[in-house]
Amino acid sequence: MISLQRHNFKGRISMLALALLLLVATSSHAQGVPESDDEKAFYSIGASMAAQLARAKPISESELDILIQGVRDVVRGRTLAVEQREGAKLVRTLLEERAGRAIEIERTAAVEFLAAEAAKQGAQKTESGLIYTVIRAGSGDSPSATDKVRVHYHGTLRDGTVFDSSVERDSPAEFPLNRVIACWTEGVAMMKEGGKSLLICPASIAYGDRSTGRIPAGAALSFEVELLEILK
Repeated sequence: MISLQRHNFKGRISMLALALLLLVATSSHAQGVPESDDEKAFYSIGASMAAQLARAKPISESELDILIQGVRDVVRGRTLAVEQREGAKLVRTLLEERAGRAIEIERTAAVEFLAAEAAKQGAQKTESGLIYTVIRAGSGDSPSATDKVRVHYHGTLRDGTVFDSSVERDSPAEFPLNRVIACWTEGVAMMKEGGKSLLICPASIAYGDRSTGRIPAGAALSFEVELLEILK
């Protein structure tokens, strides 16, 4: 999650189409807790594949009804109300518009979050926008940007949602400091071995306007990082 690898959105339209085909629902079936193994299986398919709809959110109840109509028509072999080529073009437009809207919402919320974090006692804001707070001072050496380090970290979104944590996995991470997001390259280099710090990363030195894993586009991120060792 802290690497520089870009998230690949190639094929997102086909993935969305797959989600629509596998999202099974009918108005004749009363909503409730699935009981039989088959019901549970179909429910699980819907729950897992609906994650592909994240770029279309927020989805209103009326839009969800239309979405389900499309699924039903395909499953029942009916003539589609929207020609597939036209539909694919409209899906691309919708995803681009909603992705842009989501980024703007996230950027606005991030500005408020970053200002609040920068105002906290002990916080230092660097020229890049990194907000750095020492939780526990270390006593060893500080790494250079080309050193490999061993760390424990706990990453959260501005609302406290955990998106990645070596602490929860109980498995420290090792990586070259120049192969991670810029926020980490700068922030960890400010630490000493044995120290623990809080790094608040604006999107500009984290993942920018691309989403990756559980991290939305334009998100400001929070990391508690413990520098366990500089690996020579």
